[in-house]
Amino acid sequence: MFKENKRVMATDTLIGQGTIAEGKIVSEANLRIEGEYRGDIECRGDVIIGECGIARSNITAQDVTLAGKLFGDIQTKGRLIITASGQLIGNVTAHCLIIQDGGMLNGNCRMEQTADNKHKPLSELESQTNAKQDNKNDNRAKSRQAG
Repeated sequence: MFKENKRVMATDTLIGQGTIAEGKIVSEANLRIEGEYRGDIECRGDVIIGECGIARSNITAQDVTLAGKLFGDIQTKGRLIITASGQLIGNVTAHCLIIQDGGMLNGNCRMEQTADNKHKPLSELESQTNAKQDNKNDNRAKSRQAG
């Protein structure tokens, strides 16, 4: 009579401009803040803080885009983008960091390794980097000799 298989569709969450919210958010979907939010955020999707958005939060998310103001720490498995209007006062742990001209970061930043590089010993990574550098130097020397 009733189906046991119910699919739960994740719905994006919006804290709209003019709204002040406080507490802890745990979300499976994306989150966009255009108003003001105070409290920790754990999001499996992306977090976007719009130009009018202000957050006093520690954020854990897949990707974060900051166009407003954030007072707190960010931990992301993907990328953090701070746009020209974005301001972050706090620490960052990210795989990729992009700060556009005019964007502000006051805090410490720690870059995480990619999943591929986590399994390789550091000495192997260094030797790969050195080998690439040696190839570049050899190519430069050959072009000088040819010219």
